[in-house]
Amino acid sequence: MQKKPFHLLLSAALLTTLSACGSGASDTTSGSPVPSAPASPAANASAAPAAATGAKTKLTYWTNDRGAADHIKAEVAKYNAENKDNIEVEVTIMADNYEQSLDVAFASNQAPDIIRTSGGNFAQFVKKGYLESLDSYMTPEFKKRFEKLIVDDGNRIDGKIYSLPNYGITWRLIYNVDLFQKAGITEPPKTLNELVEDAKKITAAGKDIGAYGFAGSFKNNGGFSRTADSISALSTGMLAGFNFKTGKFDFTSQIPMLEALRKMKQDGSLIPGFELLDIDPLRAQFAEGKIGMYINHASEPGVYKNQFPAKIKWSAAPVPTADGTINGASPFLNATVFLALSSKSQVKAKAYKFLEYMYSPDVLKTYQEDSVGISAVPDVIAVAKKPSFPNMDLFVPNKYDALYPVVPAVTPEGKNLGDTALKYILEGGDANKLMTELSDRYNAALDKARQAGTTTNKPMPDFDAKKLQGSMVK
Repeated sequence: MQKKPFHLLLSAALLTTLSACGSGASDTTSGSPVPSAPASPAANASAAPAAATGAKTKLTYWTNDRGAADHIKAEVAKYNAENKDNIEVEVTIMADNYEQSLDVAFASNQAPDIIRTSGGNFAQFVKKGYLESLDSYMTPEFKKRFEKLIVDDGNRIDGKIYSLPNYGITWRLIYNVDLFQKAGITEPPKTLNELVEDAKKITAAGKDIGAYGFAGSFKNNGGFSRTADSISALSTGMLAGFNFKTGKFDFTSQIPMLEALRKMKQDGSLIPGFELLDIDPLRAQFAEGKIGMYINHASEPGVYKNQFPAKIKWSAAPVPTADGTINGASPFLNATVFLALSSKSQVKAKAYKFLEYMYSPDVLKTYQEDSVGISAVPDVIAVAKKPSFPNMDLFVPNKYDALYPVVPAVTPEGKNLGDTALKYILEGGDANKLMTELSDRYNAALDKARQAGTTTNKPMPDFDAKKLQGSMVK
């Protein structure tokens, strides 16, 4: 029985629906999703006879991956044309209010069969009961492909796996090759001291064009973390100042990067106004040749091909460590989850067939080859061709890139890490005292979160970030 469409009071919502049959496809656009009615339990039970009579099982797939819209549509159209299970998938690509739209869909019993989830909404989707565990559907062979990528609170909660990785972002030092050559620098820095010295050389050599050695986007609160987290993780095995062995925050691990930024601020090689600089204005200046180095992730090749076409020769290298030694791994982020089965789907077995197809190496490799993202799956990385965008291959995972456990999210009393770090970079002070006091405030908030049950994080006495090395390459 066809259900009546529901209406969302969300004027900003924009979605595109693709319903492909055979090799043809049609697009319609509307302000609210109108999903197909799920099949009844009886229809699900008699899937084989339905296929014999030519009736199709229709699945609905919701995603907010607007940047990959064309790619997703092409994969869905191909599946609809070629699958032998008499399945037709309708994909809905949403522009805004994705989570709110799903809330309404579940409340009105019109939820989709397949859901795109992310690190930002995965835990709440599980808590709300939106996602179906994949454990009873996965074969041992299929599960083995992802065995090193299963992360508690990342894609597994309370022992149940609800989603699996596809692609994410690696972190690199982005640098201007032209300015390096002008300053007489022959290779990217491998230590923080070399980073500071190279920034000074670039600033001196680029004085005639108003170039600076190093930049960071500190306008938003995550500016320091964007710059420091990968260096700290590779140097110490602590991510975002969190010690997984002890289950406590220890921001003294961030002091070397904090002091390096302070030195660059004092010697004039850190771009003026960095405290008010957002990431896109930073990128625009880099593309014009005004910045020597900064740290960011695998989005940059697309940015400098399409958004801010680079007027300079640029490259990327592994981030430096505090003293040249590697005691951890560089974090591969936003990669723990991708697609999930809806708990409300009445055709879960058929929906899983489509999910399995979308996780196949032949499909996942196209995300990397088409420069949609960097694959997190070792057997995909091994067979994927070189990405299409210039320099995208420099972000493909190496032996030092790895998925870390999830850092517990807490809100401390008083100033947070971003505010504290920025104040030190601008004004100086006692870095050890500042970071120790900051750690105490975060740990107090963590204790409260554990008592309230809002985090399941526990100490991992046997954790060794070095053992994460090599987990993403075959």
